[in-house]
Amino acid sequence: MVVIEPGAGTLAPVAIGSVLAVMIYAGGHVSGAHYNPAVTLAVWLRGKCDSKDVLPYIAAQAVAGVVAALLVLFLKQNPVVTAATPKVLPALLAEFVFTFALCFVVLNVATAEGTEGNSYFGFAIGFTVLAGAYAVGSISGGAFNPAVAVGITVMGLSAAHNIWIFLVANLLGGAVAAAAFKAVSPSGE
Repeated sequence: MVVIEPGAGTLAPVAIGSVLAVMIYAGGHVSGAHYNPAVTLAVWLRGKCDSKDVLPYIAAQAVAGVVAALLVLFLKQNPVVTAATPKVLPALLAEFVFTFALCFVVLNVATAEGTEGNSYFGFAIGFTVLAGAYAVGSISGGAFNPAVAVGITVMGLSAAHNIWIFLVANLLGGAVAAAAFKAVSPSGE
């Protein structure tokens, strides 16, 4: 589900994680590189995102997911795709665990005082997505991002009635990551 043929095949997670890392370096100084509503939620709950920015960020992320999906469909010349039908419980768990991991990594490498100014944050985040895509991509599709879930739904890679799996698991993963970060780093260090 992570690629429409012709594509990167088994290297798709490497491409996805690498592009995410590069885009984080490119956009970090502009918006904090919020490309994921679950990350925005986690960073907001952690206290490092202004409340006034949350809804505009999430709206922009969702629109970007739709635009990216339409662009892929255009570039691939409207390919025939079959919507995945994941098993609900394994998909919920897979999406929750790796969205939690992603958001927890973001909070620790991009918002903690102890890692301030590091040069590895983009790769840590990108490689978390890469690892998750290899680990559970065949179970859930490896979205770990509600905006990606919107995109894969628009593309027909996931049936519309399954979008709730991603929204619930991803947003819950982000919220739990923020709570875990606060529990292990109460001073924000």
